Amino acid sequence: MTRYADIPKPIRSGIAVLDPGTGTPQQIIVLQFNPDTLERSVSPQSAGDGGDAGGGGAGSGDRNEALRLKGPAQETWKFTAEIDATDQLEVAAPDGIHPQLAALEMLVQPTTAQLRAASELSKQGAIEITPIEMPLTLFTWGSKRVMPVRLTELSVNESAFDVNLNPIRASLSIGMKILTVSDLPAGHRGADLYMAHLAQKERLAAAARGGSVARLGFAGVSTATGRG
Repeated sequence: MTRYADIPKPIRSGIAVLDPGTGTPQQIIVLQFNPDTLERSVSPQSAGDGGDAGGGGAGSGDRNEALRLKGPAQETWKFTAEIDATDQLEVAAPDGIHPQLAALEMLVQPTTAQLRAASELSKQGAIEITPIEMPLTLFTWGSKRVMPVRLTELSVNESAFDVNLNPIRASLSIGMKILTVSDLPAGHRGADLYMAHLAQKERLAAAARGGSVARLGFAGVSTATGRG
């Protein structure tokens, strides 16, 4: 029998649910298959956005703020995940992939205990009820991408079922927003994790090979601007 002991096992992407106060892992959701593609959108938070100073046209903003940022960029991720138990029905029985689906859905749902507690406060005449705080959710894509997130979209397409109508195959469209220090209170564990994620980006950017202005078609900045 041929063995491939030297071939490393692929790292799985996934979601870690942490207690926001202690950072203790409450649940680890490992994606069965790594998505084939990731769609990422990064939008800068420019200080000059949204104004019309100086009559420069709609949305031109204050020209003195054109190169200033008011906070971290807003980043969103979208991908499609697959869950398939058709080749391991003995593992999936008796609930099919209900548990895996429920674990993901509970990332955007309060628990029954939290809802009952809020209902009791309402019955006692509480004027203002603090919104329910969810656990801290981390999305991991290898060791270089570990970041706090909030799920913004979860669309489930169930495509196969067992004899008891338990789903055994599903495709999930997942959207998430990276939580930054602008989204979280000072001192929050998630804010620290975001800073670590941003520091990792800085290290990777510093490792990028630089080019020369000659490759861009001009000899220098002064030449490009017509000075000198």
